[in-house]
Amino acid sequence: MTSLTDTPLECIRCVLVNTSHPGNIGSTARALRTMGLRRLVLVAPQAFPHPQASALAAGAQDVLAAAQISPQLAPALADCHLVLGATARHRGVELEELEPRAAAGRMLAAAQA
Repeated sequence: MTSLTDTPLECIRCVLVNTSHPGNIGSTARALRTMGLRRLVLVAPQAFPHPQASALAAGAQDVLAAAQISPQLAPALADCHLVLGATARHRGVELEELEPRAAAGRMLAAAQA
């Protein structure tokens, strides 16, 4: 949940769903920290906490330590006003597709609102 004192970046959360490789959790934490983000939510991770997640979080242990865990996706997104999904695979879903810069712009605009 956000408060009125949150900066736009503090309003943004990254939600990983059913992550099968714990190294991806650590790498995500490191990437978030690099971008000035820090809110990580894990939905039903297959292995967390895990030494591999910690090793790959290099320099972002604070993000990893503060990660919230949710058993289901709905509670992790319950108070979100904008939800964007990302995948490396082409999906046959008929939803608007955004290039990364456009998605970031929309995310920041929503976080500032």
